[in-house]
Amino acid sequence: MAASTSINGGRCEAGEVHVIIGPMFAGKTTDLLRRIESESSSGRNVAMIKSSKDTRYANDSVVTHDGLKFPCWSLPDLTSFHHKLGDDEYHKLDVIGIDEAQFFEDLYEFCCKAADHDGKTVIVAGLDGDYLRRSFGSVLDLIPLADTVTKLTARCELCGKRAFFTLRKTAETQTELIGGSDVYMPVCRQHYVCYQLYEEFKQKRKAELAIQQKVPTLVVRLLFTHGKVNSLDG
Repeated sequence: MAASTSINGGRCEAGEVHVIIGPMFAGKTTDLLRRIESESSSGRNVAMIKSSKDTRYANDSVVTHDGLKFPCWSLPDLTSFHHKLGDDEYHKLDVIGIDEAQFFEDLYEFCCKAADHDGKTVIVAGLDGDYLRRSFGSVLDLIPLADTVTKLTARCELCGKRAFFTLRKTAETQTELIGGSDVYMPVCRQHYVCYQLYEEFKQKRKAELAIQQKVPTLVVRLLFTHGKVNSLDG
């Protein structure tokens, strides 16, 4: 619940920022929906936003991997939300939920304004790291701004231990590659490191084979160059 404070004799409605992070399949969206539904049941006006890049399950709803859903605004950026909703409806809002937050470039600016200046409670769910365990988007930039940070874990798909990381199963290398269990799986540290070592070995072996395949051609060229061979027929 947002608190009211007095500044220079006036009223300043202080908002909140709550961040939910973790790997894929950790239940971030489920936790977000649970909190939003709890706020709604308490009589607060809520709205949900997700990135328009995420079209896996529905365009007009936030949907969990196990099928739970909540109607939402699907937007390319957060800055446009106030304008699309309208001043009256925006001012009525108490709580804003943001799913797949890593896809919003203006995430920090939006949350800062919504909480600090507009008195909104903002609940954000997103990946903290990409498949290379690097910071994904600006989700981690919210930590100094946040009232609470919840780090969720999944179950390692290979051993069942706690999974902190997201492993990409495919060969694509771009940071943003939207997919489900066909593309990603949650893994523990041991299996993440083992997989990376295996991939490094494969790449090294591939490079070695490529060199071996080029060697006979290079030898023939050198022999022709030095006049050792007059023709391929000898």
